[in-house]
Order: sequence, then structure tokens, then C-alpha cells
Amino acid sequence: MDVIFDPTRQTAPGGNGLSGAAGGADPVKDGDQRSFMQDVIQGSKEVPVLVDFWATWCGPCKTLTPTLEKVVRAAQGRVRLVKIDIDKNRALVQQLAQMGLPLQSVPTVVGFVQGQIADLFQGALPEGEVKKFVENLLKMGGGSMPGADLLAEAKAAAEQGDHRTALELFAALAQAEPENAEAFAGLARALMNLDEEEQAQQVLDQVPEKLKDHAEVASVRSALQLAIEGRKAREKLGEFERRLAADADDHAARIDLAVALNAMGERGKAVDALIEAIRRDKAWNDEAARKQLLKFFEAWGFDDPATLAGRRKLSTLLFR
Repeated sequence: MDVIFDPTRQTAPGGNGLSGAAGGADPVKDGDQRSFMQDVIQGSKEVPVLVDFWATWCGPCKTLTPTLEKVVRAAQGRVRLVKIDIDKNRALVQQLAQMGLPLQSVPTVVGFVQGQIADLFQGALPEGEVKKFVENLLKMGGGSMPGADLLAEAKAAAEQGDHRTALELFAALAQAEPENAEAFAGLARALMNLDEEEQAQQVLDQVPEKLKDHAEVASVRSALQLAIEGRKAREKLGEFERRLAADADDHAARIDLAVALNAMGERGKAVDALIEAIRRDKAWNDEAARKQLLKFFEAWGFDDPATLAGRRKLSTLLFR
């Protein structure tokens, strides 16, 4: 399979359906006191509007404004940005301040929905926080970011077993949103389901450091490791069964048997094997059986039926 994801490649606007404004119109513009009513008040009755109050002498503004523009353009016209230079629009700033807007310092970003102030923040926020602000604003307006729609579509494809489509959708999302942990996790899991474990590992290796401990990423990492261990264990399934028949307290054999059963899709039996190992000797090898069971839960996902059933059995055993 060809490489389907390169985090160093920049996507052109409109190239994957996640960037560029709808219809080619730029959703970012400079505003002033004459156009404020039309651009902001009336405009926000169509889509949410962010107003960036800035100044040429403001250092943080030089950092924030490009971030705002990037996030807003990625929303494909679902939200707009109007930039107001406070020094050139003093009458407007004074009027808004009298209405209660805290415009004593810049940058100040105010979100409007349906002609009303919906939310605001001050200071230069990192891109991730700006994105959350815009996402919340869109929710207030009854919408969502294109990435959220694409993520839902990718998950639906995966649930239906269409892993090739899920792969393409998750790859597009990861390319457009390189800090989206669910995109990386979904991409790696789709590759696993297509028997492309080496590429799945490559994707996990490319996950940004700050996302490596995200629950979805950790889940796929554990699933990939279990898949590799499981293949080896399946080859020795008969050996583990013979060892247990000879010695029911061969805890190492029982744990390896659980790994093999999991690789065969027998999750319930894998849980039962580990529960039995814990029942016989919880402390054996630094609680190896319990730790293996928790690894299963992480790989399967904490909402998986097998995980929920396994947790109930573990709780009953530990707290009876």
C-alpha cells in the first residue's frame, strides 16, 4: 500500500474539503465602524462572527490574528472573522465599551451569534484553544466544524466495516488537523483492520508528543501490540492448554492463553482466563494477570461490551 499520510505535506485550500471558504469567498475581512452593523450584527444572523479587536502596536495581536485566520478559514465559511483596528475606530470602540464590552486591552475577541454577543476572550491563546472557542461558538449557532462532520463520517464507515473509506476519511482529517488525536487513532486502526500493521505503527510514530497519551491513541497502540503478541501466542495455543492441564497454577501459561484467545476474537474467554489467574494468585509476577486484563480493556475501548463485562467481573472478584 502506498503511503497515505504525510504530516509534512501542506494541504492546499479546498484540497480535501477541510480548508478554504465555501464558494471561494474569504471569510476573513477588515471591518470598521461604518460596516460593523452589516458585517457583524447582520452577518451573525447567517453564521457566527468573530470580531478581532487589535492594534498595530500590540505584540500578542501579531500572534493571535494569524491563528484566528487559520482556524476560521478551516471552518469553510461556517464562521467569519472581522478584524477591527481599535486606533482607527475609536468611536466604535467607545460605543461598544459603553455597552459593556471590556475593550480596555487587546487583543480581545468577541463572538456574535444571531446579532448578540455570545462569548469572548482576551489575550493570545494557542491554536487549540482558539479552535475550541470557535467550535463552541458554532454549537451555539447550531453548527459544527467541518472536521467534526468528517470524524463522524469516518467513524460510521469504520463501524460498518468499510475500513478503506474510513482510512481515506481519517487520513484527510489527520492531514487537515494535525493535532486531532482521534484522526490519528482512527487512521492507525483502519490500517490495522486492512492488515497494514507496519503502516499503522508508522502513523503512531508520527503522533505529536502531546497527543501520545490520549486515550484513543493509547488504545490503538495497545491493540497493535496485542495483535503482534497474539499471532505468536496462537501458534502455541496447544502448548498453553497442555501446560494448564498438567498444572492449573501455571499462571504464565494462562496469561499467554488469554492473549491467544483475544487474537482469535474470543474476548469473553480471554477475560475469563485472566479472571481465573487473578482468582488463583492476584499478586503473581507483580499482578501480571490484572495488568494484562487492563491492557485488553484499553485496546478494546472502555465502552466496548467485553470491557464493560470484564470490569464487572474484575470488580466482583476484587471487592467481594
